[in-house]
Parts: sequence; C-alpha cells; structure tokens
Amino acid sequence: MVSTVTSKSSRPGYGQLLRTRGAWTFLLPGFAARQPFAMLTLSIVLLVQHTAGSYGTAGAVAAATGVSMALFAPYSGRLADRHGQRAVLLPGVLAHTVAASSLTALALAHAPLWALFAAAVPTGASVPQIGPMVRARWGVKLKDSPLMPTAAAFESVTDELTFVLGPLLATALCTAVAPAAGLVAEAALTLVGGVLFAAQRGTQPPAAELHARVKQASALSVPGVRVLVVTFLGIGSVFGGMQVSLAAFSESIGSPGLNGVLYGVFAAGNMLSGIVCGAVAWKAAPQRRLVLGYAALALAASALWTAHSVAVLGGLGLLVGMCIAPALITGYTLVEGLVPASARTEAFTWLTGAVAFGQAAAVTVAGQLEDRLWNGAGFLVPMGGTVLALVTLVALRSRLAARPRGRTVARGVGHRSPVTVD
Repeated sequence: MVSTVTSKSSRPGYGQLLRTRGAWTFLLPGFAARQPFAMLTLSIVLLVQHTAGSYGTAGAVAAATGVSMALFAPYSGRLADRHGQRAVLLPGVLAHTVAASSLTALALAHAPLWALFAAAVPTGASVPQIGPMVRARWGVKLKDSPLMPTAAAFESVTDELTFVLGPLLATALCTAVAPAAGLVAEAALTLVGGVLFAAQRGTQPPAAELHARVKQASALSVPGVRVLVVTFLGIGSVFGGMQVSLAAFSESIGSPGLNGVLYGVFAAGNMLSGIVCGAVAWKAAPQRRLVLGYAALALAASALWTAHSVAVLGGLGLLVGMCIAPALITGYTLVEGLVPASARTEAFTWLTGAVAFGQAAAVTVAGQLEDRLWNGAGFLVPMGGTVLALVTLVALRSRLAARPRGRTVARGVGHRSPVTVD
C-alpha cells in the first residue's frame, strides 16, 4: 500500500503523517507492544536488588539481559526482513513470556547468580523488536515521501513516551505492589501487545523470502551504519547510567519512589525535544545536525555527576533528555539514505541493539561504581560513553553521506533491488 502523495509545496507535519491511510492499525498495537521494553531493565534492577541486596548484582543481571538483546536483535530483524514480521514476532513473544517468568521465579527463590544469568539471557534475546518493525512499516507506507523525517521524529517521541510511562509504572508496581510486580507486568504486556501487533498483517513489509537465492549481506556492512552503531552505544550509556544512578540516589535519600519521577523527567525532556524536532523543517544537513546535537549531549551528560540535590539532578536530567532526541531522530533518518528498504528492519535493530548494549554495559559499570565509590559515581558512565562516541562520530562523520542514487551494483544488501555503492 502507498500513502497519499505529499505535495512538495506543503510542509510535512504530524497531522499529515497521522492521516496516512492505515497508519493507526499498526501504531496503536505497536505502542502497546513496545511499552514493556521501557519497563524491563528497571524491573530487573529493582527486583534483583531487593532479593540480592546489591546494585552491582542487579546491574549485572540486567546487563546480561541487555547484552543478549543487543546480540540477537539484528538477527531477529534480518529474519523479519526475510520471512515477515509476524513469523518472527509470535514465537518471540511466547519465548519472552516464559523466560521473564522464569527469571522472576528464580529471583524470588534467591537462586544463585549463575541461575539468574541463565534466565536473563533468553529473556533479553527474545525481546520483540517492535520499534524497528514499526519504523519499517512507515517505510513501506511512505516510501520516498518527505514525511519520512517526520515519521522518524514521531517514532522517537513514541519511544520516549514509553520511557516516561514505563519507569513510572515499573517503579510503582515494584514499590507499592510487590518487588516482582514490574517484571510480571512486563511479561504480560509483551505477550498481549505482541500478539495484537502481529495480527496487523496488512501493513507489514513484504517478506524477501522468495528472493533468498541471492546472498543478502548484513546491513552492518554499510560503513555509515557502523558509525551510527557507535553513536547509539553512547546514547545507551546515558540510559543505563541514569537508570542505576537515579535508583541509587533515590534510595540514598530515603525516597525510592522518586526514582520513577526523576527518570520520567529525563524521558519527558527527550519526548518534548523530539516533538519540536519533528515539527521543524530543517535546512542543515543531517550529518551536521547529528554532530552538533551529540556535542550538546556529551556536554550535558558530563555535568550529571556534580548534582547533589533533587532539583539540580532533575534539571540536568531534563537537559540531557532534551539532547538525546535530536541525535536519535537524526540517526534513524540517516538510515533511510544509507540502507536499501530490503534491509532496513535489520539496520534499525542494529541501532536499537546498540542502545541496549550500551545500556547493559552502563548498568554494569554504574552499578559497580555506586557500590564501590561514592553516591553518584555512576553518573560518570554517561559522561564517558558520550564523549568517546562523540570523538568517533567526529572522526568518521564523512561515512554518513547518503548512498549515491546513480551508481549501483547487483550484490550486497538486498535481493532484486540493486544496492548503491557506499
């Protein structure tokens, strides 16, 4: 299906995007299905910290989940490109429900650390990649429409809305109901939301299975995608470092419920700046916007460790959140010019996986710093992650140039569609 053609004279906006025929059929179930993603890591941290009494242990278990998700997400995306999203999604949500339930039971039984790791790995590996799947469906709907950057912004706003609601819900359930309630709710929402999303067969991208005789290279073979992966690793370090450090800070002042509020403020800043980014008709090249926006993110993240009050930490968290959305939106927008449509779900999952991997590493390191050093030492992780990623981005920014439209070869990523030489 092809959406209504956008007039060149009109300014792409959210209203026009949401009037795309059939969009709501995958947006609503997609929102429900991606909500648990924002609950998973924090629910694990709060549950395991309660049962084991250590943020280091809780961070390590959450990190195992994030690492396995990061490693398996691109493979899941590639299978979805080849066989269709429904074929991958249905068994995935069932496996995730079983694995998350097992992890919950083991944590409550005070199982040894190796057993928690054994359950954490399949829990992360089976996380459904709803966000990349929704982005791929927008690609089918909009094709070369100027609404694509608006769709990227809208998806970033949707992601951040889940990161406003998810931590609040997870914290409320774990602190007011039971330590395991957050992870139980995450598993249940994943199952119900995933099944509803998979039922929307009419909007999923066509599977490339019929053309599998031609070898399909990984989207990671595109140099620009590799640069974006490093960039998104730095963003993941912000998410992971904030989750552990805010939880430790809230615990240290005797208000554990404040954790969800502070993280919600951080995510709200991300969401608000994402709304603005999608509404602006940018004239600067996306590569330049990414470098400048990422520099602002690194600068803001470098100040987090200096905060020693709720007000200052909330303000800095809001500022950091406002700097994340432009980088995420621009990175996802660049994929449109770097990768052919037949491999975009995989490309998006590489970026999502990079965020998860960076988050997992940050959760581990920040947890150790909080246990071994001073209160707030975990905030050093977002600073280090973003600064290192910024250095890489500046050095390799030329690789983010879009594929030339005129030069193609009949090999590489894709099947019948020729692939442009990067």
